[in-house]
Amino acid sequence: MLRRTMAYMIFAAGVAWSAAAVAQTAPAAPDCAARATEKKLHGSALNSFMKKCERDAAAASCEAAAGEKKLAGAAKASFKKKCIKDATARPNAQ
Repeated sequence: MLRRTMAYMIFAAGVAWSAAAVAQTAPAAPDCAARATEKKLHGSALNSFMKKCERDAAAASCEAAAGEKKLAGAAKASFKKKCIKDATARPNAQ
């Protein structure tokens, strides 16, 4: 029973940590939207630009977060990969 409780607590901490990483990248979206408007993009060009802009903003934020944690090598690469994936994930439309 204690192991199960501990596992749930560790899982909850991981989810909270991931949410914090996503929250760090949220301010980039308005900047991307402003730049897309400035470039007068529409349709698929707008979608492509927004995806790349958000991914680049997330990558920069995740790079900074990895630096703050003093990660290096494989740990840094793994952290950045998960951070970018979490930051750019789209919720399921139902």
